[in-house]
Amino acid sequence: MLDVRKMKKIILAFGICFLGFSQSCGVYNFSGASTGTAESVEVKFFQNYADQSPGSTIEPGLDIDFTNALQDLITNLTSLNLTGSGGDLVYEGEIVEYRVSPMSATANQTAAQNRLTMTVNVRFFNTTKEDSDFEKRFSFFFDFPDVELLENVKGEAHEVLFERITQDIFNASLADW
Repeated sequence: MLDVRKMKKIILAFGICFLGFSQSCGVYNFSGASTGTAESVEVKFFQNYADQSPGSTIEPGLDIDFTNALQDLITNLTSLNLTGSGGDLVYEGEIVEYRVSPMSATANQTAAQNRLTMTVNVRFFNTTKEDSDFEKRFSFFFDFPDVELLENVKGEAHEVLFERITQDIFNASLADW
């Protein structure tokens, strides 16, 4: 049987270990994000430069919709305050690809399936932890039957593309495990 002094030492040792562990990992929330000492986030407007590339599909409003999706994801998954300038964390970049390509052919040499691909170039700056800054491209795709027009599947396509790309950006910048 343990005496009271040994129990106190064990509890104290456990408490110190727990405190040290929790302090060394930064500030985490239920999303797994590590925001460290950052209190604010700035998501700059992601200009759509994809429409300047040959073969790209022109999509009005894509830039503002994507920017809003990234802002929403970050503010929903963290306790960071969204700011218009001077954020501790800054996201900026541009949409560099938004293209529909045929994916598989039929016996008649026509497309049986199309693929919408979206690529975003992102620059991330963390003023509280500069070694986590990066510039990186994030891309994803949405496949749809050739009998469908992009206009008919655009809502679903954007939901899938935005969800995956914004989550990948979030993971690359804040899921610092």
